[in-house]
Amino acid sequence: VQLQASGGGLVQAGGSLRLSCAASGRTFSIYSMAWFRQASGKEREFVSAISWSGDTTYYTNSVKGRFTISRDNAKNTVNLQMNRLKPEDTGVYYCAANRYYSGTYSRGSIYDLWGQGTLVTVSS
Repeated sequence: VQLQASGGGLVQAGGSLRLSCAASGRTFSIYSMAWFRQASGKEREFVSAISWSGDTTYYTNSVKGRFTISRDNAKNTVNLQMNRLKPEDTGVYYCAANRYYSGTYSRGSIYDLWGQGTLVTVSS
């Protein structure tokens, strides 16, 4: 399985961006996918996760009500719609896939496959 993330960019505070993560290869082996982010000088943190079926979603508290994670079954993609962006949302966003643990998780160590990061910059 390979993951390809896209959609980052520069946006003003209050604006929106949509990130996409396309999965290719043996996607039937994926249990769940997630987005993490890492701001400069900080540790990577969980943002949101979704089961491969799309039935279960999780969000970190700071993005609840602003971000929406979704699955596009036809395209094997996971999208992260980010609205009302804040400067503290700035960072490199990574998508990740969990192929070994049934369920949907926020812990980074569960995810065994990572895509390249996409930079999101929110100006104040």
